Amino acid sequence: MKATPAASLAPPESLSFEQALDELDTLVRRMESGQMSLDDSVAAYRRGAELARFCQGKLASAEQEIKRLDGDLLKPLDISELRVSGARDTDVSGA
Repeated sequence: MKATPAASLAPPESLSFEQALDELDTLVRRMESGQMSLDDSVAAYRRGAELARFCQGKLASAEQEIKRLDGDLLKPLDISELRVSGARDTDVSGA
């Protein structure tokens, strides 16, 4: 199977995260099969590196957005805040 020339591939920025990840997975499987020529393997590696950088950037952006949206909503749970006045304490360990 001949690799698609890198020039004809869509730039990673035009892909969704899922599309880029699917393409990266396909490239990895093709390279692991051992059926690609050296030139095709180098082109696939180059494309894979572009896709990996794009996916890492998307994940980092999503993480930053989630942190910004959640503010300090994501904090350790304080069990004492959940206790209702007059409720008896229960052993959380199940014993």
